[in-house]
Amino acid sequence: MNKYTDLIRKYKTSKYQSFRWMLVATFFFSIMGLCVKLCSSNFNEYELVFYRSFISLMIIIVLMKLNGVHYQTKYSTLHFTRSFIGFLSLLLFFYAITELPLATSMTLNYTSPIFIGLLIPLLMKQKFQLNKIFLIFIGFVGITLILKPVFNDNLLAGLIGVLSGFGAAIAYIMVAKLGQLKEDGLRTVFYFTFLSTLLSFALMLNENIHPISFDRNLLYLLILGSSATIAQLAVTQAYKEGKTINNATYSYLTVVFSVIWGILIFREELAIETTLGIILIFISGFFVSKR
Repeated sequence: MNKYTDLIRKYKTSKYQSFRWMLVATFFFSIMGLCVKLCSSNFNEYELVFYRSFISLMIIIVLMKLNGVHYQTKYSTLHFTRSFIGFLSLLLFFYAITELPLATSMTLNYTSPIFIGLLIPLLMKQKFQLNKIFLIFIGFVGITLILKPVFNDNLLAGLIGVLSGFGAAIAYIMVAKLGQLKEDGLRTVFYFTFLSTLLSFALMLNENIHPISFDRNLLYLLILGSSATIAQLAVTQAYKEGKTINNATYSYLTVVFSVIWGILIFREELAIETTLGIILIFISGFFVSKR
């Protein structure tokens, strides 16, 4: 009886610990998106990805030194694949934020739980359940409703936002795999930020580089990199400790935070179709993940 009680207590602790990590991650991911939006008029998406990645990389290197974490890994191929897909997803995500309202771009990126629900049966060679197909269909109806208001304005940015969500789903599955392999979370984030820094810098050289002013711009960029680092470490730890499907469900808190920032700071008014689309995507992702 004592062994059974201890097992239940351990399960509950792990479950809520994973939720706490995701709560931290989603809040700081929303701060990251907010800073990207605030800086979008002064920097292009290549510069924003570079500053976000470079600042994060510096912080990660210091943390690795302090914790005695080495750079060597047994899973270099998996790290490279995860980092490259994560970089592409991040680049597309930042572009969507600069072109669309904050709540809309965040919601499109957080279609990733729907794609996770779609990809896991394919990767695991499982049969699709009818109810899961129906829930995924609801999610795509929600995507269509969100894209409808931007159809005449910037449909390309909307589609890019959806594509960033698909890339994020693949990246998160790989993060979960690295966690199952007991790979250190700092090392996982290091390779992602290192590759993102190199690739974004190479792309940035082909564009006009905008100067950094030492008032708000510098502060926003520092908060951008710091919040992204905290969020990335928290989400890596969450996927390491908790179930992938549960963490995918918790990730929708970022959308909630982003809607609040959009209304309070940018005075964004959500169209009826957009609001309904956000609700449908939230419901779809939540129940797909739970199932």
